[in-house]
Amino acid sequence: MSIITRLTVASTALGMTAGVAFADCPVTSGSVRILANDFPALHAVVDNAEACVGEGAEFSKNHSTKHNEIQVAALTANPAEYTTKIVANSSIVPLLNDGLIRPLDDLVAKHGQNLQPNQLIRIDGKIMAIAFMANAQHLIVRQDILDQVGKEVPTSYEEVLDVAEAIRAAGIMEYPFAMLTKSDWNLGEEVVNMYLGHGGEFFKPGTAEVSINNEQGVATLNMLKSLMEYSNPDFLTYNTGAVTPLWESGELAMAVLWGSSVGGLIDDEGSTPEIVAATKPAGAMTVAGGATPASSLWWDGFTIASNISDEDAEATFIAMVNGISDDMVMANNDKAVWLMDSYTPGLAAEGVAAAASAGANPYPMLPYMGLLHSAFFQEVPDFLQGNESAEQTLADIEAAYTAAAKEQGFLK
Repeated sequence: MSIITRLTVASTALGMTAGVAFADCPVTSGSVRILANDFPALHAVVDNAEACVGEGAEFSKNHSTKHNEIQVAALTANPAEYTTKIVANSSIVPLLNDGLIRPLDDLVAKHGQNLQPNQLIRIDGKIMAIAFMANAQHLIVRQDILDQVGKEVPTSYEEVLDVAEAIRAAGIMEYPFAMLTKSDWNLGEEVVNMYLGHGGEFFKPGTAEVSINNEQGVATLNMLKSLMEYSNPDFLTYNTGAVTPLWESGELAMAVLWGSSVGGLIDDEGSTPEIVAATKPAGAMTVAGGATPASSLWWDGFTIASNISDEDAEATFIAMVNGISDDMVMANNDKAVWLMDSYTPGLAAEGVAAAASAGANPYPMLPYMGLLHSAFFQEVPDFLQGNESAEQTLADIEAAYTAAAKEQGFLK
């Protein structure tokens, strides 16, 4: 199964061979103001969008790791602070809930003739986003270090623990493992992924009532805690920006990172030829004897704000379509798993492809999932630091989510 046939949104599945869109550049009127996450693939898209903005038009951009925290307030303003927000499965939901992004059907009809139907993210029949890349978290290994301890590339988290212990016992590294466990959205995502791997259901069927205080929940927390025993004690500070330099400097033997990070690890910048040559992407790990990877599949795409003029909306759409052009993909092929047909899958795509083919599930696009995600990263640090039991932590998560869901009207 291809990567994007696993990423079903409403009745739309994104396809691996999306067409490349072209639009007339330069934009000479209106304002283009972009809010995006901060990693190389999105820098490439935004830089190419900027190149489409000519004299007479305005351009600004904000790449921020706190993009999810600021997006609602920024787009609620009238006029909105940004004309476009680059989103993913989860971050689009609050914007939809509050009516902060506009349908794109008219702009697609006018300027998106070369966009394929499977790039168009439809919600209730309306095009609400244009997807351009796929992503998932998966394992990355130092093949030379695994060879040194006589271990195969792990396929499960139990095997990760075994390999980590072998590396420690050999005196090679005390803390050979890292994942993205910063006590913010990142840690919440690790809990989501591990719970999916254990076969857990987040909510009681057909309801917003949380359903994580169970055996799978306990097992999820315990596995995360076991993994943290092989991660540096400052693991609650680990996001992509923290873990990538550790990898490039040779301080790690195994890490779970986003597929979009792999290109930066295998280029010729920031590391040594020996480390780069030994860096190998693996698949997403299973756990507890399950068959479903402990990972989730994502798409990234752009939206257009509601609270802006039609002139700014059109200028922004044209610029963003240029941002995902053939030229951008060919110049940045290994920075992401691009959905445009000019993309040539290489080493950087292997981990995401493996996660998809193994049956990883898309991240849940539910209006209340963000509340549970927040409860995860607010409550789990105490458990990982040994301050409370798994059972108490799950009860705390349940209570925090339920209070927030009632406040927002998802529960009575």
